[in-house]
Amino acid sequence: MLGKAVMTDTVKAPKTKADVIAAAEKSAAEKAAFFARQHRTTVIVVWIGFILVAALFLFMVTRPPVEGARPTSLGVSFNSFFQWIGNMGPIVQIPIILLVFGAVVGILLLLIEYAPRAGTVYFWIRVIACFAIPVIAFMLLRPYQNAVIYVLAIAILLGAILFYADFRARQGRGYLFQLILFAAPAAVLLLIGLIYPAISTFFQSFFDKTGKSFVGLENYIWVFTNPEGFWSVVNSIIWVIVAPIFATVIGLAYAVFIDRAKGEKALKILIFMPFAISFVGAGIIWKFMYDYRQGDQIGLLNAIVTFFGFPPVPWLATEPLVNTLLLVVVFIWSQTGLAMVILSAAVKAVPPEQNEAAEIDGANAWQRFRNVTIPGIRSSIVVVVTTIAIGSLKIYDIVAVMTGGRANSTVLAFEMVNQQQRFQSYGHAAALAIVLFIFVIPLIWFNVVQIRKQREIR
Repeated sequence: MLGKAVMTDTVKAPKTKADVIAAAEKSAAEKAAFFARQHRTTVIVVWIGFILVAALFLFMVTRPPVEGARPTSLGVSFNSFFQWIGNMGPIVQIPIILLVFGAVVGILLLLIEYAPRAGTVYFWIRVIACFAIPVIAFMLLRPYQNAVIYVLAIAILLGAILFYADFRARQGRGYLFQLILFAAPAAVLLLIGLIYPAISTFFQSFFDKTGKSFVGLENYIWVFTNPEGFWSVVNSIIWVIVAPIFATVIGLAYAVFIDRAKGEKALKILIFMPFAISFVGAGIIWKFMYDYRQGDQIGLLNAIVTFFGFPPVPWLATEPLVNTLLLVVVFIWSQTGLAMVILSAAVKAVPPEQNEAAEIDGANAWQRFRNVTIPGIRSSIVVVVTTIAIGSLKIYDIVAVMTGGRANSTVLAFEMVNQQQRFQSYGHAAALAIVLFIFVIPLIWFNVVQIRKQREIR
């Protein structure tokens, strides 16, 4: 009896549902705290690694040059490869490019497929790939003169950062490795084609036309004081203010009125056709419209002017600002079709019930358009305005074809190319490019803010 009583006392009472839930929550909290500590440690180690990479890079670029040092490479680089393939005929170039591209893609796909798997062999595949890929990539960029140690140290350190971060990834080993391999081709193209040129242009803007002597802000002072630079800034501001407003307003008017007209499709095709014409073609067409000559006139405007007994007008040489506004007309003509198509789709997407309710409340057509249609298509108007504004800042072809920048009709994009190609003034061209970039930033930022607001509303 005594033994049976002891056994009864020692038997634990069964756990209730609340105890099970509490234990599960405690286990989940402990696991979350562990992962949080691990994540903090990983982030700190990765940041330390990137700081060391940046320090090595600074040491490499600021070290004194060594005269007579021999360049070191793997025997081949991207530059030598493209020089070699450039000496071949197009028929031979195409299959070689396809073979190289296929080989690179095949290696990446194999690594993406097999490297993340569990096992000792796949672990060593990840280790070798993490260290070998950065080293090979850096050494293929160019031959290095007295900098191989720095380059190898940077590549190995980047490989170590990748391996450590992948090893400690919360999603499991191989996840981050696979993710980086997927993003690597796009990231490399973005780095080479956008980020590096932008940084290089920024630094180039502080040097003279040869790119060897530091001149500080002289190039930027030239932009705002020299006639070519000054008028390129003024005209670009005119373009970015006038073109989006008029193209959007006219496009919206077309969208509203054509939707109620017979033959809507045919009318929209006719209005959209100028958008399909290149800026070079549009410039040639309108150059005939503005043509000026003595005797018989072939330009439509001067034909009308002389018909009423007035002397012909050199439209594209009339300054200030007249010739610029006439060039803007060409851009508006070509962009109105784009605005009409986008805004027409937006207008049709406005719920008809809202217009019907406003009509019942006694609102006339203009009030319904202003208080119902416009708020309903606001996001589309923002997209059209910012798109056309950015396009107007980048305009080059119309100015090059119609005036060649003469008579103070130049713009930033045209003058940037003109300074580089015609005068070989790389410092001035870089300064103009940076000013153009600064003008574009507010437009992009405004567009992003408006898109975020629309998402929050939805």
